[in-house]
Amino acid sequence: MAQPVLTFTDRGIYCPAGDFFIDPWRPVDRALITHGHADHARPGHRRYLATHAALPVMRHRLGDITAEGIAYGETRRIGDASVSFHPAGHLPGSAQVRVEVGGEVWVVSGDYKTTPDGLCEPFEPVRCHAFITECTFGLPVFEWAPQQAVADEINAWWAANAEAGRVSVLGAYSLGKAQRVLSLVDPSIAPILTHGAVEATNAVLRDQGYALPETHYVTPDLKAKDYPGALVVAPPSALGSPWMRRFGGASSAFASGWMALRGVRRRRAGDRGFVLSDHADWPGLHDAIKATGAERIFPTHGYTEIFARWLNASGWQAQVVPTEFGGAEDESDALIEPEAAS
Repeated sequence: MAQPVLTFTDRGIYCPAGDFFIDPWRPVDRALITHGHADHARPGHRRYLATHAALPVMRHRLGDITAEGIAYGETRRIGDASVSFHPAGHLPGSAQVRVEVGGEVWVVSGDYKTTPDGLCEPFEPVRCHAFITECTFGLPVFEWAPQQAVADEINAWWAANAEAGRVSVLGAYSLGKAQRVLSLVDPSIAPILTHGAVEATNAVLRDQGYALPETHYVTPDLKAKDYPGALVVAPPSALGSPWMRRFGGASSAFASGWMALRGVRRRRAGDRGFVLSDHADWPGLHDAIKATGAERIFPTHGYTEIFARWLNASGWQAQVVPTEFGGAEDESDALIEPEAAS
């Protein structure tokens, strides 16, 4: 019996024919990386391969790494495997990894969303025999509103606060979500301020040509009164911390797919919750899987057991794959435990 194109090990997803791993969570010799979030791009590997667009953020976060870039759609031969990277639509530079060995094709999705956001490279379905998919939001309750409707909600909340003389603080992960929020808001309302972690990422992406509005970094001596009605974009961890005190009676909110669940909104204790995700919703997961033409589906992080049961009942061959994905800057980072919400 022929060996599978990809196998699942305690270090990560492994390709025996090419002797490489995809998004490994323990140090390996050769790592192919789907995107720069900390749970997928980890330190300690000897060699990295990622898209040209993903590498600047990876180097910013990981330091002096030995890394090579690859263009979307470019085919690279590694051992007896042919690999290529294709847009995942998750955040700038994110990719799905296509691996072909002996005519059999497997695709590792990384994290993805299927609807274009106007900032990152749009998702591209890739035909394959087996699809390793995330299912962070793999329940019917998760169905995203049109992006413009969410943008209008955020801008209306910010404008109302600005008119009342309050600062608006919006929690959004520093890589991906923060930049997406910045691309959606109306900078004519008032100044936009950013936490240092967000601004450092902004600088990397601006250098690559991604269009973002003017922002002002919140330095230790910044005075909120000099920026009346400002919108502050900061990592969720900053909300409720001493860092927030400089903004007085600010109104706070979170932007996350988890805001679709009322219990999560209550626990986060913000004034508002905006349902905005960089992951596929329930319909998006189905659309992506159908578009691959794959018969075998391997759900990884998220509502894996529930999603696998639904897939098997719907005619696919589905098997859950345990992974260590779902880190602190990804929406699967345990605002809740997925199975606890089912």
